[in-house]
Amino acid sequence: MVLTEKQIQIIYVFVAALCFTPLLSPAIALLIGIGLSLLGIKTTSSDGYTSLFLKASIVLMGFGMNLAQVIETSQSAFLETAISVVVVMGFGIFLGKMLKVDSKISLLIASGTAICGGSAIAAISSVLKTKNYQVSFSLVVIFILNALALFMFPYIGHMLHLSQETFGHWAAIAIHDTSSVVGAGAIYGEKALGIATTVKLIRALWIIPLSIVISLAQKGEKNKIKVPYFILLFVVTMLISHVVPGWESTFEHLNWLGKKGMVVALFLIGSDISVSEAKKAGAKSFVLGILLWFIIAGGSLFMLTLK
Repeated sequence: MVLTEKQIQIIYVFVAALCFTPLLSPAIALLIGIGLSLLGIKTTSSDGYTSLFLKASIVLMGFGMNLAQVIETSQSAFLETAISVVVVMGFGIFLGKMLKVDSKISLLIASGTAICGGSAIAAISSVLKTKNYQVSFSLVVIFILNALALFMFPYIGHMLHLSQETFGHWAAIAIHDTSSVVGAGAIYGEKALGIATTVKLIRALWIIPLSIVISLAQKGEKNKIKVPYFILLFVVTMLISHVVPGWESTFEHLNWLGKKGMVVALFLIGSDISVSEAKKAGAKSFVLGILLWFIIAGGSLFMLTLK
C-alpha cells in the first residue's frame, strides 16, 4: 500500500502532536522519525521547519534557567566543567581525525559528550551547517550511550563506594543528557541529585561559548561570519526570567514549550535520515563516541577521587 502525501502529512502531524505529551521522550521521537524514514514514509512539507524548531526551542528553554543558581553554582563548578569541555572537545577532534570520522560528526559527538547530549548537538548543528544524516547519526550515538549511563553509573558508584557528593559531580560531568543526569542522581541519593543537577546546569551553559566559537570558525561567502543570534536570544530570555520574577508561571510554560519543541525537532531530524546517509557516518562514529565517553567518565572519576 502506497500512502499519499496527504496521508503522510497526517501521520507527521499526529506524531508531532504526541511530542507535546509525556508519551514521547526525545530519544523515542528520534527513533520514530528514523523508523518512518526507513519505511519510506517521508514528506517534503517539513523541509525548512527543522532548523526553526531547533533555534526557537533553544531560545525558549532559556526561560527555565535560574540566573542566581547559575552564578552560585559557577563558583564551585566552573573550573571542573571548563576542563572537561576543553579536554573532550580536544580529544574529539584528535580522535576523529585518527579514526577518519567525518569532521562535522566528530564535532557533534564531541559537543554532545562534552556538554549536554542532544541539546548541545542541536545547538551546534544550527551553526555548523550540517547535513541531516550527520546530526541524526550523532544523536543516535549519544542517545544510546546516554541510556546506558542511566543504569551503569549508579551501579558503578555503589560498587566503588562513592560518596553522594562525588557521585553527583561525576554524574553531572560524565553523563550526556540532563534527564539521565537527574535520573542517575535520584537513584543514588537526594544529595547526589542536588549536586548533579546544579553542576549539570553550569556544564550546559557551555553551549553558548562553544556555539559562538564554532560559528566564528565557519566562513561562508565573502568570508562573512554567521552570528548565532538564537544563542544571544537564549541569554536574553534567561536574563528576562531573572528580572521579571512575577511572570514565573508564564516562563515555566515557555520553557516547557521549548523542551517539547526540541522533541519535535528531533523527530523531524530523524525523519530525514536514510540508510545510504547513515552508511556515510560509519561504525567508526560509534567508536569515537565510546572512546570519548570512557575518557570523560574515567578521567573525571580519577580526578574527583583524588580530592
